[in-house]
Amino acid sequence: MNKENKKMAQERRAQERKKKARRAMIQKIAFALCIVVVIVGIIIYGALDSKKQKAQEDTAADTTTETTTDTTAAQTSSEMQTDEDLIVQEGDVVAIDYVGTVDGIAFDGGTGSYELEIGSHSFIDDFEEQLIGHHVGETVDVEVTFPDGYKGTYQDAARESRSLSGTDADFSVTINGIKR
Repeated sequence: MNKENKKMAQERRAQERKKKARRAMIQKIAFALCIVVVIVGIIIYGALDSKKQKAQEDTAADTTTETTTDTTAAQTSSEMQTDEDLIVQEGDVVAIDYVGTVDGIAFDGGTGSYELEIGSHSFIDDFEEQLIGHHVGETVDVEVTFPDGYKGTYQDAARESRSLSGTDADFSVTINGIKR
């Protein structure tokens, strides 16, 4: 029996060594696969980034070519114009500075600079329409009502936080330039 016990113990140890060797091999393969995945990811990212840069360079080259061949067209389509005789029209992109207030108190997110496409409806309803017909350099008072469900807040005169949802607001908007 003693010999059989020794033999069985040797076989168990041999099986455990094989299991350990398999686990070690699997860990090495998993580690190698992780490295391969990271390298492939870096290569793909680099390729996409270089395509993006090439597209930007091509766009810049096209813009330069347009400027060289037709300076007037390039100015009207890609440069902000600041001539005070220009009037804001539907489809224009206007560079604006704005300060928004509720009950005379400025609120977070209500102040900034932006290039706004008139007709894009990317601002509060009726905001863009109130700029149409005004000149570069002009400051326009824009009155709007935040839509129901709007997530922003403001602090009232008592410094209590209130929802902007359904609230009337006034914006002082300066038109700095127009792109057509």
